[in-house]
Formats: sequence, C-alpha cells, structure tokens
Amino acid sequence: MLAASFDDPAPSWRPAAGGHVAVTAARVLRVGRHRTPSLAAGPARAGALPWPSVRPRTLARAITRVLASMLALWAGASLAAPADTLHDDRGEPVVAGPPARRIVSLLPSLTESVCALGACDRLVGTDRYSNWPQSVRALPKLGGLDDAQVERIVALHPDVVLVSTSARLAERLEALGLKVLALDSRSHADVKHSLFVLAQALGLPAAAQPVWDAIERQTRAAAERVPATMRGRRVYFEVDTTPYAAGAQSFIGQTLTRLGMTNAIPAVLGAFPKLNPEYVVRLQPDIVMAGQLELQTMAQRPGWGALRALRERRSCGFASDRYELLVRPGPRMGEAAAVLADCLAALSPRTDGSP
Repeated sequence: MLAASFDDPAPSWRPAAGGHVAVTAARVLRVGRHRTPSLAAGPARAGALPWPSVRPRTLARAITRVLASMLALWAGASLAAPADTLHDDRGEPVVAGPPARRIVSLLPSLTESVCALGACDRLVGTDRYSNWPQSVRALPKLGGLDDAQVERIVALHPDVVLVSTSARLAERLEALGLKVLALDSRSHADVKHSLFVLAQALGLPAAAQPVWDAIERQTRAAAERVPATMRGRRVYFEVDTTPYAAGAQSFIGQTLTRLGMTNAIPAVLGAFPKLNPEYVVRLQPDIVMAGQLELQTMAQRPGWGALRALRERRSCGFASDRYELLVRPGPRMGEAAAVLADCLAALSPRTDGSP
C-alpha cells in the first residue's frame, strides 16, 4: 500500500551572485588608502619593489575609474540576477522563463497540486495512481516512479516532468533532454514549498498563496470540531502494514497535532518510521487509525489482539478514497484534517464511556 498510495521547509532561497564584486571593490579601496603615503616614503623593507613614479592625483583618478567600472559591473549583475530564487528539492533553481505548457506528473500529490493551481489542462500524462480530480483519470497512465514508461513520456514532449527526489528516473530523463522538477513533501512546510515552486514553474506565482490559505482555513475549522475530551489522546496512524507509521514530524502527524492530538510514535523516530510490530503493542496507543481493510485484520496480527484500542473499538478505518486523501501531501490536506476530525468526533462518546 505504501508504494501504491503514499507519495510524496519554508521555501529554499539563495542570495544572488555578485557579492564578489563588492569584495573586490573593497580591496581596491584598501589599496588606495595605503599606497598614497608610500609614494614619497619609498620601499618599506629591503627587497621590496619601489613604487613607480606616479603623481598622487593621477593615481587617484585611476582608482576612481576602476571603482566606477566595478560598481557598474555590480549594478549590472544585480539587475540581471533576481535577489531570490526558488529551488526544487534537489537544489536545482526554478528560473523564470516560458511557463510549462505540457506537464507529466509521476506523483499523485503533485498531480493534484497542478490542478489546484489552475493548470489541470496542461497535464498530458500521469502516473497510474493519480485519480483526482476526475478529469485526470482519462489521461495516459505512464507507470510509477519505479517502472515509468520512459519512451512514452518522451513521446509526449513534456516541458517538464514532475517526480519525487527519491526517484532514480530523474537522471535518465534529463539525459534524454527533458526538464525535471523533483519535489518531496514530508511536512506541512514541504507542501507549502512545493506549491510555490510549482506555481513558479507554471508561470502562476500568485496562485500558490490562496491554495495554502485554503488549507490553513480548513485545518483551523477542523480543529474547532474536535471534542475537548479527545484532545491529547495518543494516536497511532498506520501508513503501511509493514508496519510504517506517521510520526509527529510527518504532514499527517502535524495535522494531528493541529487537531490537538498527541502522536503515539516518539518524534525522535522520524517522519515515517518502520516499526517492530511488538513495539506497537507495547505503545498501547489510545486510538488506532488505518485503512479500512487493514484495520479489519489488524487484531489477527501476532500479539496485536492485546491492543486495547482495538478491543474497545477506539479506532478509525478509512475507506480507500478517504485514506488516499489522508496520505497525499497536497492541496487537499485541509479536507484530510476534516476527515480526521469527523473520526475523532465519532469516537468521543465511546471514549467517554457513553453508549
């Protein structure tokens, strides 16, 4: 399940080139200050070369011309290079230029982001798992990150191919002359960064902030609906039956925190740690969340019948479409927060001991 449905900090900014010009100019100034006295004094030590016979006024004019030239170069560099440049998650700059008109997306969350930014009509192909919005289901399906159909991708003549940083496919596509944008979203900050980078590549830089603002509004509204009696409960959210869990640093864990919940998995284990099954039993989380089918058989795993959350039905099993929404770090994270809030609200009476 993890490979099939689970994909995918503040924007990465770098100062513009040109700082070396200012350094060079400063050196010229220092030389100018120290040379003039030595013209009359001659060499300062044995073996030093004597200064040429140059009048101080002539030297001052020469230095002035050099400084003027250096400042002109610096000004030109400042105008030519933007002060701030967005980068993808490999550190590759996303420079302003002709916006991408033909896009191949090999990650469901990036497919959804392109559409949320208003460029769904520019998609010419996607991975096999991209299924939202409905319109992308009719697009050519080009495999996944591990088995992408490279020849078909090349034949579509995309302006850019969207991939994960973990995909080894990127180098192969770039060797074939295709532009690749690699983005990975593990946290809320990553998702925001990805939205702004995509908006830049699409030539729609103003489109990213409204999408992020909507996520924030929906998440705040969801948090207000979580019963006070549920806040602080320790949640185990399973993203794969191995088991892999959503840690506190993951986008899922961060949403749970925004809803007032506590993650049962220690933050030190990372965003999506692989766990020993016995470790989960020892944790005894207050609430268990997983895909619906996985939850139905979870108690049959060796030792997992001892989980009180399962015995007392303090669990949420999400249908496949809801679960996909929860594990995709993209523009629907606000909707995902609402789904989690609904689950917690439904559990509240049983947790309180009410019928």
